[in-house]
Amino acid sequence: MKYMFTYDLMESARNTNEWLGASARAFASYPAFAMSMNPMLPLMAAWGEVTERTFSRMVAKPDWGIRSIVGPDGQDHLVDVNAVVEKPFGNLVQFFVRRRSPMARKVLLVAPMSGHYATLLRSTVASLLPDADVFVTDWHNARDIPVSAGKFDIEDYTLYLAEFMKVMGPDTHVIAVCQPVPLALAATAYLAAEDPEAQPQSLVLIGGPVDPDAAATEVTDFGRRVTMGQLEHLAVQRVGFKYKGAGRLVYPGLLQLQSFITMNAERHGKAFSDQILRAARGETSDHDAHNRFYDEYLAVMDMTAEFYLSTVERIFKNREIARNAFVVAGRKVDFGAITRVSVMTVEGANDDISAPGQCVAALKLLTGLSEGKKGQHLEPGAGHYGIFAGKSWRLNIRPLVLNFIDRAAGKQKAKIALAAAQ
Repeated sequence: MKYMFTYDLMESARNTNEWLGASARAFASYPAFAMSMNPMLPLMAAWGEVTERTFSRMVAKPDWGIRSIVGPDGQDHLVDVNAVVEKPFGNLVQFFVRRRSPMARKVLLVAPMSGHYATLLRSTVASLLPDADVFVTDWHNARDIPVSAGKFDIEDYTLYLAEFMKVMGPDTHVIAVCQPVPLALAATAYLAAEDPEAQPQSLVLIGGPVDPDAAATEVTDFGRRVTMGQLEHLAVQRVGFKYKGAGRLVYPGLLQLQSFITMNAERHGKAFSDQILRAARGETSDHDAHNRFYDEYLAVMDMTAEFYLSTVERIFKNREIARNAFVVAGRKVDFGAITRVSVMTVEGANDDISAPGQCVAALKLLTGLSEGKKGQHLEPGAGHYGIFAGKSWRLNIRPLVLNFIDRAAGKQKAKIALAAAQ
């Protein structure tokens, strides 16, 4: 599979389907057919509209779409997305709120590099912005990174996080979501040994595979079944000639999307057939529920092959994080070195990607951290998405996280002392 031909073949198929959709929509919408009573024409136009949008969004990076927030004074404050640190494989970006003084809480939201863009955390960012200065790791699509930029594996990812934490300073509160949870933990432990003063004040780990063997899921079962040779043969391709990263070995986003959809093929098929019928009846809009979800879900990005393969081998197969045997830049990372950072884990009871038990395993690794600096929460009835962006996050988890951050910063004690004085 390590050929540009297979990569370009997938891109050609995507491009062709986008073209077919656009052609069908344009043909069925031709003015000469306006007086026709043939019911197939509206259906053809609807099919073309949905098909064109579906395949075009697969190669488009979604916009953050956070234009403004309402401040405590009741006025709208415009929001700018500014790059604080720019690196070949990802930037540290800040959501800068105009005309607002720096907030007491400074949050680094670590986005996953698992096939989707960091914009997957759009609603998480929007929910935190009124109460904190928010920074996000904005990872780049590997297909757009020239081969000359070098490799990028889980050790490089960990070093990127450590650098971002250093830049932001020790008053930072880190929230890692899903895939980067074990690596955010490793980056914190790395700083604890190399630069203790750069450690963040708190670390919130949400639904990540610290110990994949703690609870089995389809993801962990797949990781056990397949050999690294099989995985490299089936999943790795070279970026085609169309993009700047031509020749780079990647796990293509389109291949990942195929896996995502196959897992729930019947549900996705019904969603698209229903959308076509709604479009034929004129009931769709640019930002209806279907388009809001699939504009994000279908926008996929390539991962570097070395990052994907090292994740499967070292996190899932060898369990280097779970065994406290992870090495970064030739140095063993010892999680027992974390002694001053408050750490909280959040899991969803119905999470079928990172099942309960996988994330909370992080607390057992923190042998040097007092129990008073540890916290954990299991959200009843919540799936994977709900614990960081859904109803469970908005109503229950977000307040718990902000309260934990405040306790870590010592603000809770100040509040209690103030109340006692009054």
